Amino acid sequence: MVTGAITVGLLTLELHIAHSRSLKDKRQVLRSLKDRLRRRFNISVAEVGFQDTWQRSLVGVSTVSGDRTQAEGTLDRAEEEAALLLGDDLVGTERDYF
Repeated sequence: MVTGAITVGLLTLELHIAHSRSLKDKRQVLRSLKDRLRRRFNISVAEVGFQDTWQRSLVGVSTVSGDRTQAEGTLDRAEEEAALLLGDDLVGTERDYF
């Protein structure tokens, strides 16, 4: 029996990695980002778009919680961490909650 609501939070990060000259360069940046976010926030992280493009990427970050406020806080901190790590390479973000 379910006693409470479940909130799924989705953060989408749009990246433009200007210094990338190959898919290998891009994947290095993405691996660093994904590993850091997973380790620090216990969230799911995956590249969800532009996999074959050298300088662009779309990264999906998700969290599940019984409390929307907690999900929002987790995504807030993950977005701040991504911005610190990526700097100007982070060109856009979007959020959804279900």
